[in-house]
Amino acid sequence: MSEQGCFHCGLTIPKNEEINFDEKKFCCNGCKTVYEIFSLHDLTCYYDFEKSPGATPQDIQGKYDFLDNEAILSKVLEFQEGNTAIVSLNIPHIHCSSCIWILENLNRIQSGISTSQVNFPEKRVRITFNSDLVSLKDIVNLLSSIGYEPYISLENYETGKNSVDRSLTYKLGVAFFCFGNIMLLSFPEYFEIKEFWLDNYKPFFRILIFVLALPSFLYSASGYYVSAYKSIKSRMLNIDIPIALGIIVMFVRSTFDIVMNYGSGFFDSLTGLVFFMLLGKMFQIKTYSFLSFERDFKSYFPIAVTRINSDTSEESVPIYDILKGNRLLIRNQELIPVDGILISESTEIDYSFVTGEAVPITKKSGDKVFAGGKQIGKVVEMEVLHSVSQSYLTQLWSNEIFQKKVFQKHKTITDAISRYFTPILLLIAFGGFGYWIFIDANTAFNVFTAVLIVACPCALALTAPFTFGNILRIMGKQKMYLKNALVIEQLARVDTIVFDKTGTITTNKKSNIQYEGDKLSEEDFILIKNVLRGSNHPLSRMLYDFLPESKRLAIDDFQEITGRGIQAFTENKLIKIGSAEFVDSPVSDLSEIEKTGLHIRINDTYYGKFTFQNQYREGLEKLFLTLSKDYQIKVLSGDNDGERSNLEAILPKNTELIFNQKPEQKLEFIKKLQESGQNVMMVGDGLNDAGALAQSNVGISISENVNVFSPACDAILAASEFSRLDYFLRLSQKSITIIKMSFVLSLLYNIVGLSFAITGNLLPLVAAIIMPLSTITIVSFVTFMSNYFSASNLKRL
Repeated sequence: MSEQGCFHCGLTIPKNEEINFDEKKFCCNGCKTVYEIFSLHDLTCYYDFEKSPGATPQDIQGKYDFLDNEAILSKVLEFQEGNTAIVSLNIPHIHCSSCIWILENLNRIQSGISTSQVNFPEKRVRITFNSDLVSLKDIVNLLSSIGYEPYISLENYETGKNSVDRSLTYKLGVAFFCFGNIMLLSFPEYFEIKEFWLDNYKPFFRILIFVLALPSFLYSASGYYVSAYKSIKSRMLNIDIPIALGIIVMFVRSTFDIVMNYGSGFFDSLTGLVFFMLLGKMFQIKTYSFLSFERDFKSYFPIAVTRINSDTSEESVPIYDILKGNRLLIRNQELIPVDGILISESTEIDYSFVTGEAVPITKKSGDKVFAGGKQIGKVVEMEVLHSVSQSYLTQLWSNEIFQKKVFQKHKTITDAISRYFTPILLLIAFGGFGYWIFIDANTAFNVFTAVLIVACPCALALTAPFTFGNILRIMGKQKMYLKNALVIEQLARVDTIVFDKTGTITTNKKSNIQYEGDKLSEEDFILIKNVLRGSNHPLSRMLYDFLPESKRLAIDDFQEITGRGIQAFTENKLIKIGSAEFVDSPVSDLSEIEKTGLHIRINDTYYGKFTFQNQYREGLEKLFLTLSKDYQIKVLSGDNDGERSNLEAILPKNTELIFNQKPEQKLEFIKKLQESGQNVMMVGDGLNDAGALAQSNVGISISENVNVFSPACDAILAASEFSRLDYFLRLSQKSITIIKMSFVLSLLYNIVGLSFAITGNLLPLVAAIIMPLSTITIVSFVTFMSNYFSASNLKRL
């Protein structure tokens, strides 16, 4: 009678310990309990993804009682505000699609959990939960009860860093030790040293070589066996299958040669093969981790924040310069960049960037406010508790809430090639072996192993990510900060560019401001200056900087209505600043061309307006002329058409100009273009254009030291580099060319290698050296071509 495996974990069921439940067999009560939990919550399709994917839950009673300690809990939690909390837990057992599926459906098992997202490569799950309904201890106990016990190290949470995985380094060290010593012990047989040495010690040295090969075969190469096993189990053939098969065949053949005294075998080649493959893997990991580091720390523009100095003066400084104890000024709609203590009387914070919940939370003076919250209402002051965390802001920007569903063409090509590559490779290997076995057995084994090793599609699979990673790094150095590498492919496909006017093609730094209307008193100027202090609209910031310094007033009931204006109470007066319609302007000037302006109403009295003669960005005319050759150009503006004649004079004749557009109208305009089959890039200031930026295929926010953080955008471009927008578009197109060239180079590499291997002219050891060299070649080629195209495009400017 054949042994049966447990339905849940797959382990062999010991005799007389079988547990039958629901017509299924389990090895223990733990596995049966997990099945019952899944069955009770209608989650048994967990077993449809993988056969026996679970692990037997361990007894953890009392193990996580320390999570009741508030001091410890505050260190473990990633975010906590009101009853909303977020935690990221390391789950070592995550290994297959079933694990991902069940961990992302925890909300169906435990009430109080709203979302859970799995990061499979890092084996982590990020859980958002209601702390009034469920505690972190309950969540950890739940995970443990279903076989996914988290690994919680307070040291990691306190330092903010996860422990470094050094297993590959250890395996590489063991492989090098074995390879070096086996090569040394094999020299006598290489040079056929006769007489005393070879005749008397040959059996001893062969046994020693065999023993030295075991650590390399069993430990250093173990990752390939595990990966190949999981691949076969999931019925998805990956490249580790032929590599593992080649290593095993070489070991069996070499052992057979030594036992039968046919020769010393191929243990030198075997250990060399493992060493060079691990060296290649180390190179890949180190190179890609470098690119990832660059992306984490340079993928966004250094956002500025207003700091209040000891003399009460205000200055805009990069967030990296903010230190503990600094006082910050946070305006309406600004993102709080650091944890701190609220100094002002009260405010409302929107934490939707972090939690996805858009319900504002009221904070009082002395309350702690967390980084990532968006301040709503009047301007507030806060004291910094911790310096800014760049990686945390990147994490906020990369939140799934703001991710766009994009088609990854080159990832699809890579996946398709890799999927068919392994079965074709196995067919060639077995075909070559079948041909040579009747001619020369040694050559047959060499051919079989060399084919399996040399034709590795690793370089093929790394072509796209390395190219995009390198281009992303180059753009970052030139102040074009992309959210992720996928944006490059989207940029290359753009055929229509839509520009916002105010704050995008016009500069906030230069503007001729004039006042038209009834005379304003000094008190009126003070009121207007204080109300403008809380706004981030480009015109508000220009007028605020234009007005003279004045004393600070307490602002009540501050509101900023997007696309219309701002209003607030101060000194028992209602101040309205904005469009003519918003302030109920009695002046009827709709029949004449009006300049861009901010109208002023204090209580029931309309005073007049400040008009802005905008200064257009340097190089705008040349940029639009260049772009119009390859793209459709459109300009949207929320202002009236007072500057239509000026724009028509400097922009190409085929440029479409549309005025009086509200934020929702801009979004609809983008949507209609997309429905007609166009790939649209929206270029805006990241404030009133948030909806349009999010809707577009690529949204680029122009930053001119404005304190606004816009997750709606895909890229942030420094305003000083605006005139080079065409350069970045060309570079993104060149990246696609580099990928195609790399694909061809990688395929040629494999074809040449296979042609030598199949004819018996390539030894397994040489194949092992060539395999990582192919990766090095591709990475070097990508780096060279990326830098070449970057430099050549710069010369064209």
